Amino acid sequence: MIVALPVLAILFHVFLPTEGVWSHLASTVLGRYLSNTLFLAVTVGIGTLVIGTGTAWLVVMCRFPGKRLFEWALLLPLAVPTYVIAYAYTDFLQVAGPLQTWLREMMGWSFGDYYFPDIRSLGGAATLITMVLYPYVYLLARASFLEQSVCMLDVGRTLGRGPWRLFFTVAVPLARPALVGGVSLALMETLNEFGAVQFFGVDTFTTGIYRTWFGMGEQVAAAQLAACLLLFVIALVLLERWTRGKREYFHTSSRYQQLPEYRLHGWRALGAVAACLLPVLIGFLIPSGLLAHLAIEQGDSLLGVQFLEFAGNSLVLATIASLIAVAMAVLLSYGVRLDSSPLTRNATRIASLGYAIPGSVVAVGILIPFAWLDDTLNRWLQANYGMIAGLIFSGSAFILIYAYVVRFLAVSFNAVEASLGKVTPSMDAAARTLGQSAGGTLRRVHTPIMRGSLLAAGILVFVDVMKELPATIILRPFNFDTLAVRAHNLASDERLAEAATSSLAIVVVGILPVILLSIAMRKSRPGNNTSTGRKDEHL
Repeated sequence: MIVALPVLAILFHVFLPTEGVWSHLASTVLGRYLSNTLFLAVTVGIGTLVIGTGTAWLVVMCRFPGKRLFEWALLLPLAVPTYVIAYAYTDFLQVAGPLQTWLREMMGWSFGDYYFPDIRSLGGAATLITMVLYPYVYLLARASFLEQSVCMLDVGRTLGRGPWRLFFTVAVPLARPALVGGVSLALMETLNEFGAVQFFGVDTFTTGIYRTWFGMGEQVAAAQLAACLLLFVIALVLLERWTRGKREYFHTSSRYQQLPEYRLHGWRALGAVAACLLPVLIGFLIPSGLLAHLAIEQGDSLLGVQFLEFAGNSLVLATIASLIAVAMAVLLSYGVRLDSSPLTRNATRIASLGYAIPGSVVAVGILIPFAWLDDTLNRWLQANYGMIAGLIFSGSAFILIYAYVVRFLAVSFNAVEASLGKVTPSMDAAARTLGQSAGGTLRRVHTPIMRGSLLAAGILVFVDVMKELPATIILRPFNFDTLAVRAHNLASDERLAEAATSSLAIVVVGILPVILLSIAMRKSRPGNNTSTGRKDEHL
């Protein structure tokens, strides 16, 4: 119910009158919101699928120079928020930026003598978002390819399938659920995107919700726009289920040999290096280098004055939200382990919906009931005691933490549930026979075993909170800024060099979970003996 409250608040406002505002939106900007959002979703979905799947197959099944480096380097763009990469490339590629200035000086051109693509456009936004979000597909595709049995691939080889046909007819169909899951995550993040599309002047549902709420002061119309975006998300999920039909995907062998690695030579090796290097270069190395250069050359004028306050706000919010999210994830996953009734399982499924809901929708869905609660409380205090308490709920950091937990609970829940599922039930039975209660078993048996996964879940939520922008902008208290909000405000004022300091700090924090993910993936393949560092021929 905690997670469902924002969704219920949004759906309730669908049936409220808007006094002509909705008809005005429908006749002016709604079509543009819909077309731009659809274009971003389709473009990013195709782009992330091609890049993520192709690079994952290369690093798992092929041997070429730099393969070990690319295994973890391809995850690095996850550390860069989309709005940060938008700020970096805009400063570099704009008319007054270093690249075009250098071109004009070298060629003797003047402005207007040459064509240069506009990065601040719908196509530019789609390209940059794709280069940041493809690791979602790469992450799950690589895990799926690592888990595939060599026996399946050997059968394909005996039937005359070469490496390419084996990839398209055996490996990809078996990995379909993972690929769809990765693309779905990328699409959810695309629909949640606010900073980059607003900075580029691209109208989407997310920017429309913000503009309708704050620019027009129409919370009902904003809620109805949020409902449209929510229905868009639901439609994507239902579409995937419909296309899958009744097909199911299984690995029918429990034998896991070391995966064969196709040695690439000559132009094939060069092509593999280029295919893996370009996404890392565009999605991480170039923007990080640009941000570092800008931060050193100019940086934030408030560095050392208020910058530490912004960083402190971000760290406090991220720490509290991650601790609460991990604690709730343990409660939910352990509750299912103790009682797997339909009621409990359905409750956990509802709790996992938060990540599929864009931050702007969560923010509007939370702000509406809590603003009503504050208003009701203040009217009651005014009538009975002649005083006004102010915005106790909707004007404090409490509402931000609540939004973060609703939004990112699924991240920690998935990690904790997977770890808890690996603990054999016989351990529970042994602990109970020795006199331990359910709580004692969780505290003394499961928690020590899950310590690594709990830490990983907390770090993932921590970094997601550090990067979250739309919910933070809508719900933050007055005079309360985070690093993400600081970077957004400076970039909105075209002070890109000053925004580099906050943006770079967010990127640096995001690198840690990327390293942890890479280490975990390397150890994830069945048959991998981590204690001896060798691959067993059979498991």
